[in-house]
Amino acid sequence: MPVINMTATGSNIKTLIKAKGYKVTELQNILGFNTPQSIFKWMRGESIPSIDNLVILAHILNVTIDEIIILN
Repeated sequence: MPVINMTATGSNIKTLIKAKGYKVTELQNILGFNTPQSIFKWMRGESIPSIDNLVILAHILNVTIDEIIILN
């Protein structure tokens, strides 16, 4: 059964954000967060974005959700 690899997914999110030239503060504003802490937690693999935020993130980064999430 597939399981989300949170560490690899976090690293992938970080790579995709940098590759597209976004700053964390820009994503924070787009996603409507008061602080960037959630985004940093995603990038460290401590948590993963909610489905709603995955949809927005995929749109912003011009990738599919499947290209964001890394499975074991």
